Amino acid sequence: MNSLFGTLGPVGLAVVLTVVLIVGTKGDGQAKALSWGSCLILSVLAGASFAAGGWPFTLVRGLVNDLVTLVNSFLPGLSYPAIGLCMAAIIAWKKMSRRGVSMMGIAFWYVAASADGGLGILAEKIAAASQQLAS
Repeated sequence: MNSLFGTLGPVGLAVVLTVVLIVGTKGDGQAKALSWGSCLILSVLAGASFAAGGWPFTLVRGLVNDLVTLVNSFLPGLSYPAIGLCMAAIIAWKKMSRRGVSMMGIAFWYVAASADGGLGILAEKIAAASQQLAS
């Protein structure tokens, strides 16, 4: 497919969405600020795209795995789903700005997509869709 922007890929999609979330939550320009729901939806896509991104982001996943292993020596049984649920509780009950929700949402979906389960499948589907759009 020939397009105006060329190939985007999962990393490009993640970076573009992160920029939109950082700039779009302020609302100082011509366009109004993103709504809270838009911030959540875009952070879902950005976090899953980062998880599907490949090499530079696998370093982050390795670091998080090392930290989870270290914490598991003190709290046996701590896993990605537990960390994800803790982050979801913070998002739900802590009063946060739209930008805070966006950044926490990206981190949450990155962690959740790294866990085995439905959210990991979401990351795989985003990677497949971005590769199809890129070709």
